[in-house]
Formats: sequence, C-alpha cells, structure tokens
Amino acid sequence: MANINDIRELVHKLRKECPWDREQTIKSLKQDLLDEAQELAEAIENEDNENLREEIGDILFSTLLITEIAEEEGLFTLEQALKELKEKMIRRHPHIFGDAEAKTAEDAKRLFYEVKRNEKMNKSEQMPE
Repeated sequence: MANINDIRELVHKLRKECPWDREQTIKSLKQDLLDEAQELAEAIENEDNENLREEIGDILFSTLLITEIAEEEGLFTLEQALKELKEKMIRRHPHIFGDAEAKTAEDAKRLFYEVKRNEKMNKSEQMPE
C-alpha cells in the first residue's frame, strides 16, 4: 500500500538520480500534464475504470513532480498548496461551511461559481497597475 508521502519520496529520489527527471522544469512538464489530463478525460469518457485509476495516478505524479520543482525553486511547498486548496474549497462551499443554503446540486454549483467569480474580481482589483 502506498500513500502520498511514499510518492513524494519517489519523486524526490527521481529528481536526484534520474537524468530525465532532473532536467525537467515546471514549464517543460506542461505538455506532459496536458497529455495526462487528456488520457484521464478519455478514460472517463470510455468508462474505463482500470485506465481511470492509472491516469489519476499519472496526474498525481505529474502534479507532485511539478510541486517538487516548485519547492526546489523556493516558490511554494506542497503543504502551502494544500492549505490554500483547503481554504478555497471551504470558502466556495458556503452552504456547507457558512450560512448559505443550497437545496439542489444546481444551487451548490451556482454558489461555488459565484464565490469563485467574486474572488477573481477581488484579486484583479488588488493587482497594482
């Protein structure tokens, strides 16, 4: 049985010892990530659950490899990204973690995108010119 830390250790070892992995940059991994996302989408479309599991693993690996590089470059850590993700999902589910109400899936989706839109607007207003 493997867990996320096992894979993080594997990625770390590959970055140190594998010439290909060592040469990768965040930018160079963009196409690999897009290819893996396309393969995941195809597995979903084809209802290919075996391939779905494999492609999710590939996406996780690509994400962890990008995160390892970001950590090496001092950009951010996995823990920081996970903390931000948790906070964002809590904000975007005010019907679960706040006082908003969502009786249907469509209500929940509308609330999610309303909060997201407001976050994006606030972020763009805060950007210096």
